[in-house]
Amino acid sequence: MKPNVIVALLVGLVLGFVGGRVTTGPSTKSEVAKAAPNSPAAAPAPGGRRPVDPTVFKVPIENSPTHGSADALITVVEFSDYECPFCSRANVTIEKIQEQYGKKLRVVMKQNPLSFHPRAKPAAIAAMAAGEQGKYWEYHAKLFANQKKLDDASLEQYAKELGLNLDKWKAELGNPKFQDIITRDQALATQLGASGTPAFFINGRFLSGAQPIANFQALIDEELVKAENLVKGGVPASQVYAKIIEKGSERAAPKAQQQQQPAATVRKVEVPSDSPSFGPATAKVTIVEWSDFECPFCSRVGPTLSKIKDGYAKDVRVVFRHQPLPFHPNAKVAAEASHAAHEQGKFWEYHDKLFANQKALDRASLEKYAQELGLNVAKFKAALDSGKFKAKVEADMAAGSALGANGTPTFFINGREFVGAQPFEAFKRVIDEEIGKADKLLAAGTKPEELYAKLNAENVANAPTAAAAAPGAPAEPPVQKVDVGNAPVKGASNAPVTIVAFSDFECPFCSRVVPTLKQLEDQYGGKIKVAFKNQPLPFHANAKPAAAAALAAHEQGKFWEYHDKLFANQRALDRASLEKYAQELGLNMDKFKAALDQGKFNAQIEADMAQASSVGANGTPTFFINGRTLVGAQPVDAFKRVIDEELKKTGGAVADSK
Repeated sequence: MKPNVIVALLVGLVLGFVGGRVTTGPSTKSEVAKAAPNSPAAAPAPGGRRPVDPTVFKVPIENSPTHGSADALITVVEFSDYECPFCSRANVTIEKIQEQYGKKLRVVMKQNPLSFHPRAKPAAIAAMAAGEQGKYWEYHAKLFANQKKLDDASLEQYAKELGLNLDKWKAELGNPKFQDIITRDQALATQLGASGTPAFFINGRFLSGAQPIANFQALIDEELVKAENLVKGGVPASQVYAKIIEKGSERAAPKAQQQQQPAATVRKVEVPSDSPSFGPATAKVTIVEWSDFECPFCSRVGPTLSKIKDGYAKDVRVVFRHQPLPFHPNAKVAAEASHAAHEQGKFWEYHDKLFANQKALDRASLEKYAQELGLNVAKFKAALDSGKFKAKVEADMAAGSALGANGTPTFFINGREFVGAQPFEAFKRVIDEEIGKADKLLAAGTKPEELYAKLNAENVANAPTAAAAAPGAPAEPPVQKVDVGNAPVKGASNAPVTIVAFSDFECPFCSRVVPTLKQLEDQYGGKIKVAFKNQPLPFHANAKPAAAAALAAHEQGKFWEYHDKLFANQRALDRASLEKYAQELGLNMDKFKAALDQGKFNAQIEADMAQASSVGANGTPTFFINGRTLVGAQPVDAFKRVIDEELKKTGGAVADSK
């Protein structure tokens, strides 16, 4: 994959409105050496995930190993290589989504053993030979679990362990049909623009690389709605996939015709005085990193940062900020522990311990690492017990989210966004460019202590706009008609600006935007009203019951009070907790419980979800400001820009807030 395509793909994580297509992956050994890992960032906010091309490809599945029901509404076709480390990581993700979606999802395997993986083809043939005895997927699992042992003896050992007829299995290894299948699958991969591994087609839509599970879930959920609508329209479940791809593209467009990628994002990025850093404060280049101690991609960038530290000791400063992702259970406490170590002057040593022991970040292990580094363990424990650094970690998270750094690792190099565990050479190119700019400013009289602010400001001012990157593309999606209907509403009925929010009570990004909305309500008063619509995502187990409980509270005139309770207690949304919050608000408990037991508001929630899908609100939170789309937990200024533009259209009259 060419470096400019890699950068554009990575940047796509945080650009919500401009789609892009990447049609090739690493297909030569030299390209792989230069390329960033196929999965550079983890779990972006739903509104900030990397865009997926809407193109549907016609991907045949006949005569390929299939796991799942023929009635599955989602078909995931995977092009993979058993010796590719990114494929084994993606296999873990695939197993998780199979568990999550159950009978709704099937997986189809295509063979794409890359030429520089000498054992990939023998492994693929061995798996297909096992498939002749009905054990393809069991053998497939063995291969990914033992990627470093794919020699002939090991392949035979796996066949024995699975109880295969060894004579039959060995005889099948020479069957020319398996080579024909590989040739067929590889030709198809090239035709579809998926020559790198792993590559996935989800109901025909291309998703490249071992991406975070949230990216798979978001695309699957989007396609699931379409598939369910087909079934409602009379298409048998077993025919859904064929119906979806029947008019699909049979090959990827030539590179010259592919849609131009979005421009790189540049942000004004603050450097808190209490954030850990190495390098001089007057450095010519400041790299601000948002990271997660439980994220495997963050740990991979460690050697690159060490090279930067060694090679640019006087010219580069690296600042560490926290973005513990919600699906990493120990990431947040590890972040707090790192600050407890920072308080005792040992942040970077502790940082290295955490990344070296990512699978052991429980409280006992965190204390053990503190002891090994000679910290005052009593002081360290007290800091964790008191939550002394919780606010610091959460402030970093909010700042990162406001900048679009919802995936990890995300870097800002003098404000220029740089996403993923990219190789040293990729960092070096940008660093050297920034040093050149810094030298010019210093020669022109800029003081060293003012250098970062000046460089950051100039980069922001000179950044190309999304419109410039994609000529003719709209700055934002078209205005949509989004009816408020029977949604809970806060604000004046005749307010000139209506904000319709599609939200999920279990979504951490939705909770982060609650203070922003309150700030807007305080500032604009009667000029705005906010309507709340439910979009509980399927992988949030308690989101739908919480939505029903909120509407039960709405029935008794206490929606917004209950709304605040839920977002303040996102980790406690079980039935007992939902009843507890109702009791605390003085609701009629018999009426409240009956509403939940009878599923009284299920239809309203389903209607909200259907409306969300129809207007393209597939991630949460998504807002429509007088019909104009704003995706994600964006900073208050992003909301204000749209609100102010809408107020100008109406003359800016202040509505009666009574």
